Amino acid sequence: MEKILIIEDNEDVSRLLAEFLKDEGYEVSIELNGMEGLMEAKKNQYNLILLDIMLPYKSGEEILKEIRAFHDIPIIIISAKDMVSTKIDLLRLGADDYITKPFNLGEVSARIMTNLRHYNSQKKANNVLKYRDLNLDITNKELTLSGVKLDLTAKEYLIMELLMRNPGKVYSKSNIYESLWNKEYLGDDNSVKTHISNLRNKLKTVNPDIDYVETVWGLGYRMYKA
Repeated sequence: MEKILIIEDNEDVSRLLAEFLKDEGYEVSIELNGMEGLMEAKKNQYNLILLDIMLPYKSGEEILKEIRAFHDIPIIIISAKDMVSTKIDLLRLGADDYITKPFNLGEVSARIMTNLRHYNSQKKANNVLKYRDLNLDITNKELTLSGVKLDLTAKEYLIMELLMRNPGKVYSKSNIYESLWNKEYLGDDNSVKTHISNLRNKLKTVNPDIDYVETVWGLGYRMYKA
């Protein structure tokens, strides 16, 4: 269930929004002043924030600035101020949307859905590494090649993630070993070489015509340059 934080000092407005959004299937929390609203946003994880501008103790503008310093979740401003210049200023500060009071609850619901959908799709895209026809899903720890899921060991997966994050970078055996095994590399361990060989064999079973992991002689390994 997605969680929404409402920071709004008008109790009637806060209650109206909270009851409506709970009926829409969201988990909702309310804070009635800016200071406590900011503390709540820092302390707990939320999927979206509805933020008023005129708040006691700390303004919505200050809250927006501070939240943007540590989080990129969607923030929708709900305010009675309808001046275009105010909207532009807040959007430039990092607000994702702006709704003017009095508002329609249906519009609020639609704006929330749109912003959550956009944020979640962006987040999902950022959690997938792509190289040629390889897709590595960081969230689900899965590697697919041409749509075929590869059955990797934990170390094989971690090696692919390391290489795909920086496909042009050469990683030595000691780089890989010390990063993934958390031990000092003494120069006589074939673990990395064995895992690389197994990886190549698994990739070849799906696409035998392309080399994906390249050996840079005397240096180490990287993703094969196209």
